[in-house]
Amino acid sequence: MAKRKIVWTNSAKSELKEILIYWTNKTKSKTYSKKLNKLFTEAIDLLSQHPKIGRTTNDQNARISIVRNYLIFYEINVNEIIILSIWDARRDENQTDFHYS
Repeated sequence: MAKRKIVWTNSAKSELKEILIYWTNKTKSKTYSKKLNKLFTEAIDLLSQHPKIGRTTNDQNARISIVRNYLIFYEINVNEIIILSIWDARRDENQTDFHYS
């Protein structure tokens, strides 16, 4: 299967940045943030090749990929994968637009 282009929404970019900054501040080191970013990158690269591996959601266009305690919400288009949001699954589900239960 051909690899699809990855497109990030501005909100997803901001969420990723916030997550990485949080872990850098919490651990006083960039080591865990770099490891987590690598896991996100690998998961998203896999989605670009196999977009339907993620779980479906109540939104028929959105799917979820799980990376540790984080949910990557994305949409599949003909030639691209759109990263909609990266959500900490430990947070209240009602704070997100996507419902995944």
